[in-house]
Amino acid sequence: MTDASGTTYYTRAGQFHLNAVGEMVNPDGLQVQGFEINPDGSLGNLTSVSIPGERVSPPSPTTQFSSDINLDAGASPGDTYTTSQTIYDSLGNGIPLTLTFTNTASGQWTAAASVPTSVGGPLPNVLIDGNPTVAVTFDANGDVTAPAGPTNPQLAVNLINGATFPSPVSWDLYDALGNNQGDLTGYAAPSATTFQLQNGYSSGALRGISVDEAGVVMAAYSNGQLAPVFQLALADFPSYEGLTKLGKNLYGESLASGQPMPGVAGDGRIGSISPQTLEMSNVDLAQEFVKMITTQRAFQANSRVITTSDEVLAELINIKR
Repeated sequence: MTDASGTTYYTRAGQFHLNAVGEMVNPDGLQVQGFEINPDGSLGNLTSVSIPGERVSPPSPTTQFSSDINLDAGASPGDTYTTSQTIYDSLGNGIPLTLTFTNTASGQWTAAASVPTSVGGPLPNVLIDGNPTVAVTFDANGDVTAPAGPTNPQLAVNLINGATFPSPVSWDLYDALGNNQGDLTGYAAPSATTFQLQNGYSSGALRGISVDEAGVVMAAYSNGQLAPVFQLALADFPSYEGLTKLGKNLYGESLASGQPMPGVAGDGRIGSISPQTLEMSNVDLAQEFVKMITTQRAFQANSRVITTSDEVLAELINIKR
């Protein structure tokens, strides 16, 4: 930890909090030091742990989605089934994406996608592989045969709210090897949606921070995202007994302690961190009780000596009289 003048202090206590400007400090306002975590996960510069710029998590637009949908094999031509799920644009707006399936014959449907006209303009405002509708067909086992793999259908969403999608949104029906994932089926059961998943999210405000056993400072946001931002810096010394005691759980480097060897938890001789834990007293109670009893007995013995000396003096005074 460092103070305003740049003086470095060391501590065993981990009672830290964020101050008004987003700096992680101890109760005395000393700034906690840590290594910045780069986007690729590597460690950056050693600096004061501060999260003012991380108080808002930027949104992430949806690039792919999937839904477990069964279309009733007993449906009649003209029957429809509609399902909807939320996708996110570049501004983090949650937009309902509606898929409408219309039965045209046994095992044959058409699929159309749309978003509300208030954000996407007049219908059709979503094209599937460049078309307003796409054919959906199933074989005798209820497995989808169209849209055919290995390429997944791509949805181009038109928006009029000032936001964009970075690329067409992929409707994931097939995996990377072109295998059918079973997300779209045509079994003899009521049409229903049993599962939905997409990879976008809205922006989020910082809700708190946590530190794990490796000393990684995680920022938790209201959109459910966890972001590693710093890794706490720890230090090892050739001689812990040689550290200068500065009070308030603070220590300083000295000639007797040797130079500090900075690192992170688990690095070399450096141990791990116990998060959300208070260290219990390391005093040997039995030994302290023995010392207290010994001191008490010594006091009692000395008081007897004083009493005896007083009685002897009193007797001498009486003899003189």
